[in-house]
Amino acid sequence: MTTLLFTHPACAGHSAGPGHPESPVRLEAIRAAVDTAALPGLARREAPLAARETVALLHPPAYVEAILAAVPAEGYVRLDPDTLMSPGSGEAALRASGAAVAAVDAVLAGEAANAFCAIRPPGHHAEPDRAMGFCLFNHVAIAARHARARHGLRRIAIVDFDVHHGNGTQAAFWNDPDTLYVSTHQWPLYPGTGAATETGVHGTIVNVPLSPGTDGEAYRRAVTEKVLPVLDRFAPELVLLSAGFDAHRADPLASLALVEDDFAWITAEMAALAARHARGRVVSLLEGGYDPGALGRSVVAHLRELIRAGEGT
Repeated sequence: MTTLLFTHPACAGHSAGPGHPESPVRLEAIRAAVDTAALPGLARREAPLAARETVALLHPPAYVEAILAAVPAEGYVRLDPDTLMSPGSGEAALRASGAAVAAVDAVLAGEAANAFCAIRPPGHHAEPDRAMGFCLFNHVAIAARHARARHGLRRIAIVDFDVHHGNGTQAAFWNDPDTLYVSTHQWPLYPGTGAATETGVHGTIVNVPLSPGTDGEAYRRAVTEKVLPVLDRFAPELVLLSAGFDAHRADPLASLALVEDDFAWITAEMAALAARHARGRVVSLLEGGYDPGALGRSVVAHLRELIRAGEGT
């Protein structure tokens, strides 16, 4: 079956200002790398705008309206020290959430084996009522809420391999017994959450902190010992990935030492997990990754494994 790639030119219309690492160059690097790789089995779709009521499955309506009302007509608006908006930010954020929801719909409808959303701004730091860490809306959490509300799924797993802990996703599902949130991330590092002792009300939060300098061998060992057994016991009906590629050794914002093969490996493991429990259903969303070359190569490695998994369904 096909692997879908959701994106939209409007996602490049968001700017956080000159010199900001979360820049439109990121999507340009992904597009160029994917075009050069000429991946068979990959089909592209345009990300729709998410309805405001869909975003409000996670974020209070007043918050959604406040974010969209704050979009400037020109220049920049600063929401926190790291999070800025430009005139294109509102549409970009709604397209990013729309991509996540459309990807869930397509995969659950059997139109594709799996999907990847090349979107920005990223989402996993956005808490239900707070923008932070480059993030306005938490797209992966919205996708999970949509899968439950629209499709009636119960057990949903969110696996976050961004180098930074997804504090917003953790906050969204802290008291949810039916959503498993698993995060591997550098510790200590922004945003300062993600200790192994943070397990949620029902034990459905699993944090795996990694020391600076952790390489692929140590990373794979941590995932094999601490992540895969938990996911197998949970037996999710859908696997959502917060796919951050800033754990790459070339990334300027952190200090882990993964390479493209490590991202291919974790992708293959998540696809195999989904094959065992979720009829192969995986939806992956771009989070971080701030070295353009490493990001492009890593996304291609990620897509190759999703395509390979789809061919086996």
